[in-house]
Amino acid sequence: MRIGVHYTTSYRYSEPTRRVLQLLRVTPQSFNGQNVLDWRIDVDSDARLREARDGYGNITHMLYIDRPIDLLTITVSGRVLTEDRAGLVHGLPGELPAEVFLRPTELTEPGEALQWLAATIDEQGGASLDKLHRLSEALQKRMRFDVDATAIETTAEEAYAAGHGVCQDFAHMFIAAARRLEIPARYVSGHLFRRDGAHVQEAAHAWAEAHVRELGWVAFDAANGICADDAYVRVACGLDYRDAAPLAGARSGGGMEALSVEVHVRDGRIQAQAQAQN
Repeated sequence: MRIGVHYTTSYRYSEPTRRVLQLLRVTPQSFNGQNVLDWRIDVDSDARLREARDGYGNITHMLYIDRPIDLLTITVSGRVLTEDRAGLVHGLPGELPAEVFLRPTELTEPGEALQWLAATIDEQGGASLDKLHRLSEALQKRMRFDVDATAIETTAEEAYAAGHGVCQDFAHMFIAAARRLEIPARYVSGHLFRRDGAHVQEAAHAWAEAHVRELGWVAFDAANGICADDAYVRVACGLDYRDAAPLAGARSGGGMEALSVEVHVRDGRIQAQAQAQN
């Protein structure tokens, strides 16, 4: 599938800033089943961008603005060619040992409820892949997707207890239980092409990848109860949301801050035709 992404993030400040520093993890990379055709970052201010890679192999950009501004808009756009590999993730550059992703974090530390869920799945037996599928199914059945239910600081245990959350929460819960099963798991941020026609979204998407000894990394989207297919554009990964968040940063001055995000994920063939006609 050819997927087109247009992702706009705007910050409006009540008073002019003195300095802005942002870390961007918004650029996907090519690997088996995902080929980045073109990709760009545009900033509406006089800014410096410095590209690098972090410890997880993600492409990062540091954004620096050293003059007063009261509005900052970052636009990310590009096209990616994907194929359905039944969730298998192979060929990423700079892979870390899978065991790194057994480490719990503040957001993915399982409490009693998630420990019980992991134990219940483990007692049913089967191979690691079977357990992971049951885990994804259990979360998808129990949890209700609710964009107003949680915040970025919500932990996996808190979301599970509440019974509702967003894709970030589903990924954290899956990771917490998988690690409890001694299966390495990591958080993934990216984009989802929705086949129901909902091409305008309020945020990027998130899911998890678990390491199965016989297969390697396998991508699970517990929020939708499926393994990632050709509708997914993988951008960044880490131990949890904080390691893979699309944007994070700091500023000097600026007073109050208002943030707005709009993500368009469309069929890239249609997008290319529209651009050609213009």
